[in-house]
Amino acid sequence: MVSQPAFPLDRRELLTGLGVSVLSATTVAGSAFAANAPSAGEVERPGATPNTAFAVNVEMWFKSKPSFLEKIEAAAALGFPAIEFWPFEKRPIAEAAALLKEKKMAVSQFTAWPFGTILNNPASDHEDFYRKIQESCDIADQLDCSLFTVVVGNDIPGISKADMHAAAIKGLKKVASVCEQRKKTIIIEPMNPRNHPKHCLYGGDDAIAICRAVGSSSVKINWDLYHMQIVDGDLCMRMREGFDYIGYLQLADNPGRHEPGTGEVNYTRVFREIKALGYKGYVGLECTPETDDWSAAQRVYKADTWS
Repeated sequence: MVSQPAFPLDRRELLTGLGVSVLSATTVAGSAFAANAPSAGEVERPGATPNTAFAVNVEMWFKSKPSFLEKIEAAAALGFPAIEFWPFEKRPIAEAAALLKEKKMAVSQFTAWPFGTILNNPASDHEDFYRKIQESCDIADQLDCSLFTVVVGNDIPGISKADMHAAAIKGLKKVASVCEQRKKTIIIEPMNPRNHPKHCLYGGDDAIAICRAVGSSSVKINWDLYHMQIVDGDLCMRMREGFDYIGYLQLADNPGRHEPGTGEVNYTRVFREIKALGYKGYVGLECTPETDDWSAAQRVYKADTWS
């Protein structure tokens, strides 16, 4: 297995075995980055970017903040208009919703269905999946959010990729009408084999095929540019080709899975393409700051600035 970026919480571990308690301590607004004064070439609120609206991933940023609410405070202090997060279980959802409203921030999306082998299992009746999607719709209502991620599943020994995808399509069809009625959209996320070996969904083509087979406007793709760069490359053209099926965009630079400006991707060019395509949603910063949150946010602002 190729080495992964070094950050304390691994997404797969968190989503499959969440046992972390969430503190509900109140913090002072704006204090998180009081020690940072902009130097030459920096801006005071780098999350308030000029061209692209970003949702900062509070699982991978703000490691020094022990509670969910403190992470929201830290995102607000940097000027970000939105956050995204992974599992909703054991989160103070009501308190978070109130704080986000106070800060005039949004939740772009969260994880409704984690890594596992239920959705993509041909033997599954998908009842657990159905109930979880109903619950996710309720959580999304509380957060005034319309998107949530579904992870299609890990490889199942002895089952072909085609059969796993067929099982996932069956499960997604089962819940599509619920999402349509509730005005929610499932976004399935293709992974990459470097960070997520033995997964059943990689790359844009298979994700598009699943969405086509489900045939619902409430089932689209969480088009993570980090995963797509590793699996498909050709980022701008592939976005054009898959745009009708893109429900959400995420990113990290490569290699390293850090913020734009730390790897090989020309993210300024990618952001110009996103704008040209007419994408109106948030772009999720599912990346680990290379050094610290302040510096990472400044790099994001710089990458999103052009004349």
